[in-house]
Amino acid sequence: MKPFIRQTLEQRRHRLHELDAQLAAPDATADLARFQALSREHAETDALVQPYLRYLKREADWQAALKLHDEAMAAGDAALAALAADEIEAAQTELRTLEAELQALLVPREPEEARPAFVEIRAGAGGEEAALFAADLARMYTRYAERQGWRVEVLSESPSDLGGYKEVVLRVAGDGAYGRLRFESGGHRVQRIPVTESQGRIHTSACTVAVLPEPDEQQAIQLDPAELRIDTFRASGAGGQHVNRTDSAVRITHLPTGLVAECQDDRSQHRNKARALQVLLARLQERERQARLAQEAALRKSLIGSGDRSDRIRTYNFPQSRVTDHRIHLTLHKLTAVLDGELDELIDALRLAHGAQQLAELEAQAAATA
Repeated sequence: MKPFIRQTLEQRRHRLHELDAQLAAPDATADLARFQALSREHAETDALVQPYLRYLKREADWQAALKLHDEAMAAGDAALAALAADEIEAAQTELRTLEAELQALLVPREPEEARPAFVEIRAGAGGEEAALFAADLARMYTRYAERQGWRVEVLSESPSDLGGYKEVVLRVAGDGAYGRLRFESGGHRVQRIPVTESQGRIHTSACTVAVLPEPDEQQAIQLDPAELRIDTFRASGAGGQHVNRTDSAVRITHLPTGLVAECQDDRSQHRNKARALQVLLARLQERERQARLAQEAALRKSLIGSGDRSDRIRTYNFPQSRVTDHRIHLTLHKLTAVLDGELDELIDALRLAHGAQQLAELEAQAAATA
């Protein structure tokens, strides 16, 4: 374990003792607001300290096994040395697991991580094949959401001639949806033989994915109605005779920025307007977030990237059944499973790499101020 991580954990353990004493004081409940704040901090700190205590115990077991192994080898007791070696290996495995858990707990949480997410998929270079790939990505995220027990709604879609999507916007609602999907933002590239290819040649096509947190209504940007243009139109695609007979779809344009959001999923114009406003707010907040990231690029640049969606992040190679995430140089030869929604291995690796980079930045900041 890195010295910085151990030092931070020791500080948290010391803080837990302080909180225990403060909460046990006779006058602890005299100030209810302070008592509640201390209780919340105690719960958060305890959730970190308990696995650290398990780590320390297992570390002591490992050191004892090392000593026993050396003594057994010196005494020529092969059987005891073998038992000690097994304990050393088991302890090392558990220590690695606990260290990864502790690093994840130390990484600062962004408040938006627990929010629902808007997943926007747009076909890029590649024409009809890119649109078909956009449909594959939409299915991939839908299947992943189903595996997580999340709900998925199609807020808007622009179908292509062969059944793909020029653009599709999904709303994914569930515990931690944005926190898990946020690293999907970027350029996704596919290499395969298109259905429109008669010569059997492999083509490269691309889509862009943007994942935005649904705004918290209490913290959302306030929109000036005078800065909005609201248009209604007839919904396209499947939806039954009612949808196609009425102007239920809504498009909202934010005039100062030119940002546009639309929704045609519901038969109710009122509900479509509310959904379109949510998407517009999410895009405006993302615009502000990107501006802040640009100003802080020197400090916040990380292995994962800032989500500016300017570079390709992943390649899906059909001839080799290969998926490669270029940000962390991870290659998986299980393309069919990934496209069927088995994304946990990719997402967990991305979150781990991002957390390690954040811890490195915290360590550098601590060293600079020491």
